[in-house]
Amino acid sequence: MSWDGLGDVDGPRPAANQAQKRIVALDVLRGFALCGILLANVKPIAHRGGELGTGHVPETTAATVLHLLVDQRFFPIFSFLFGVGFSLLLESAQARARQPRVVLLRRLLALLTVGLFHFLVLWEGDILTVYATLGLLVLLPTTWVPRRVVAIAAGVLIVLSVTLLGGWYSVVPGLFLLGSALTRYGVVSKINLSSRPTALLGLIFALVAVPTTVIQLRAGALNPDSTSFRIAYPAAGLLTAGAYVCGILLLLRTRLAGPMTAVFRPLGRMALTNYLTATVLVLAISVVVGDSDRWPVGGMVAVAAAVLLMQWMWSVLWLRRCHQGPVEWLWRWVTWWQRPPLRRWR
Repeated sequence: MSWDGLGDVDGPRPAANQAQKRIVALDVLRGFALCGILLANVKPIAHRGGELGTGHVPETTAATVLHLLVDQRFFPIFSFLFGVGFSLLLESAQARARQPRVVLLRRLLALLTVGLFHFLVLWEGDILTVYATLGLLVLLPTTWVPRRVVAIAAGVLIVLSVTLLGGWYSVVPGLFLLGSALTRYGVVSKINLSSRPTALLGLIFALVAVPTTVIQLRAGALNPDSTSFRIAYPAAGLLTAGAYVCGILLLLRTRLAGPMTAVFRPLGRMALTNYLTATVLVLAISVVVGDSDRWPVGGMVAVAAAVLLMQWMWSVLWLRRCHQGPVEWLWRWVTWWQRPPLRRWR
C-alpha cells in the first residue's frame, strides 16, 4: 500500500483495519490542509499575482486573526504529508517494480509538467512546481541515504530555514525529509496506536506556539523587517501546524471522527484535482465580483467556503463512481506506466 501527499492511493487495498485507519487519517489531514491553503490563496489568486509577502501587515482585527490562524500554518502540513506519501510510494514501488526509483522519477516529472502548466497559464503562485523540483533535488536522492541521516538533515534544514531564510518555500525540503524519515522509522504506521504521545506533542506545540505568535504579532507591527519577526513568523507557523495535526489526529479518536471524515476525506482524496480547479473557480469568481484588493475578510472567507462546498459536492459524487479523482487517475497512469481502473463496477 502506498499513499501520496497529493491524493493518490496505489497498490492493493490493505487487509488490516489499522492500515485502513491510517490512510483515512492521512486523507483527513490532507483535506483539512487543503481548506486552509485555499483560504490563504484566495486573495493572491484573485489578484492574479503571487503569494503575499512576509511583510504584509493586516489592517483589521479580523484580518489579523485570519493571518495568525492561516498564513504559513497549512502548507507545512501539506509539505510534511508529501514527504510521507513519497516514502510510502517508494515502499510500494520496491515491492511492485524492478526499477522503483524510475517510478518515482516519472511521478515527479509528471507533477512538474502539471505544475508548469498551472504556473504559466493560471497562477504564478503555484506550489506544484516547487514540490516537484524539490522532490527531484531532495527526496529522490535521499532514497539512497540511511534514515538516520535523513532525520538529521530534516532537523538541520528546518532550523536553518526558520532562523536564516524566513520560512516559506525554504522550509519545504526539511518538511519533506521529516515526513520521509518518520515514515521510514515506522512512526506513521503507528499513528493510531496511542493518543497519549499525540496529546503531549500537541500540547507542547500549542504552548510554545502562543508566545511565539505574540512575538510575531508585536514584532510585525513594529518592524516587519526585524530579525525577531523573520524568525517568529515561520516558527509560529510550524508550531501551529504541528498543533493542528495533533488536534486533528486526537479528534479522529472521538465521536467527531465520522463527521470530520465525511467533510475532509473527499477533499483530501482528490487534493490535486481540487487544488487545480480551485484556481479556476476563484479566477472565475473574481471576474464577476471584481478586484480582490477590495475584498473584506468576510468576502474572502465566503469565496473560499463557496469553492470548497462545490468541490466537496463534486468530490463526493465523483468518488461514488470512481476510485480516484480525474487528475489523480492520470497521474497514477503516468507513475506506473499502466492504465489503472477508474470506474467502480457494481
